Amino acid sequence: MKCTIGEVKHHVGESVTIGCWLNKKRSSGKIQFLQLRDGSGYIQGVVVKSEVSEDVWDAASKLTQESSLYITGKVKEDTRSKGGFELDVTGVEIIQITEEYPITPKEHGVDFLMDNRHLWIRSPRQRAVLVIRAQIIQAVQQFFNERGFHLVDPPILTPSSCEGTTNLFHTKYFDEDAFLTQSGQLYMEAAAMALGRVYSFGPTFRAEKSKTRRHLIEFWMIEPEMAFVDHAENLEVQEQFVSHIVQTVLQNCAQELETLERDTSKLEKIKGSFPRITYDQAVEFLQKNGHEFEWGEDFGAPHETAIAAEYETPVFITHWPTEIKAFYMKPDPSRPEVVLCADMIAPEGYGEIIGGSQRIDDPELMEQRFKEHELSKEAYQWYLDLRKYGSVPHSGFGLGLERTVAWICGLDHVRETIPFPRLLYRLYP
Repeated sequence: MKCTIGEVKHHVGESVTIGCWLNKKRSSGKIQFLQLRDGSGYIQGVVVKSEVSEDVWDAASKLTQESSLYITGKVKEDTRSKGGFELDVTGVEIIQITEEYPITPKEHGVDFLMDNRHLWIRSPRQRAVLVIRAQIIQAVQQFFNERGFHLVDPPILTPSSCEGTTNLFHTKYFDEDAFLTQSGQLYMEAAAMALGRVYSFGPTFRAEKSKTRRHLIEFWMIEPEMAFVDHAENLEVQEQFVSHIVQTVLQNCAQELETLERDTSKLEKIKGSFPRITYDQAVEFLQKNGHEFEWGEDFGAPHETAIAAEYETPVFITHWPTEIKAFYMKPDPSRPEVVLCADMIAPEGYGEIIGGSQRIDDPELMEQRFKEHELSKEAYQWYLDLRKYGSVPHSGFGLGLERTVAWICGLDHVRETIPFPRLLYRLYP
């Protein structure tokens, strides 16, 4: 019977055949211990010389790191192994013997590992990260599907910037100028006017020449948009959303978190309501704690880290200065110099993982913003139409997938959070 390593728990006492790779091997002379992987998990295959044919013993002896094979054996429970099961090997069919596999158990430099990223992702640690990433994506979809959201796919090629910035990748769209999207948000606002509650999940691009541990050139964003939802309701959705993601990973990825040596006690606290402080309060805190900072400036990584260190859960920083936020954010009616927005800062120094706001729904104010930001009415006329034909209060946010993966996994750098990262000066593999 053919099965995967992940399915062996259903076949205790039975003989199964698994297509797999050799992760590593050790031998005591009369017994060979094969550490095997197939993508669904890991299992140890035990080959006892006195219990198998000479051909099987010789085949097992030839196996090298990352050799591919079909292995046959009887499944038995083994509480000492991480997976809880072991394979008493009766047959080995070699598919390919690997020679001089580049990534060995010794230490390798980051550049070497990144050059060999296509092979590095086979390692237990990298596999664990990618499994957790996949679980987060599944949790995202589950959260929105259960709450009546519709998945909408915005375009990747756009005629203009979403946020009025110049950090865009330029290309030619036949005879017109076009850009790789930095956000699908504006299109999601249009979709919300048709479907009520929507979300997108797709790649976005920023042409910033940044080399920090928090930045990628190509990354994935989850961007919900909700009609008839105000700023306060928007924050409630965000905290429910993040709590759901973290608790789902804790429930379904215990083994992967253990592989990463993640302190799960910190993640177990991510539930319920999150603290909220205003931008004003954040500035006052920074100034009192030795940071030279003026009202109206944006926070950098050291500022976010200092603020986050005061909390065990994510914290919202709300009501930012209008001048440093995007043109579409709605001013606070009682204080127009700040907008109804919030950044969610993750604990443990991982920085902003969500940015969101209530959007401007007044057509006259949006026209005014266009003039102030010198935006092209020709490129954005369709966006202005949303305020002209049945405008309603609406809100939304964007969650950066890779930063969220880095935080939940406890990683030092976002380059490990995506299968093939695009970084400054790195387009290979």
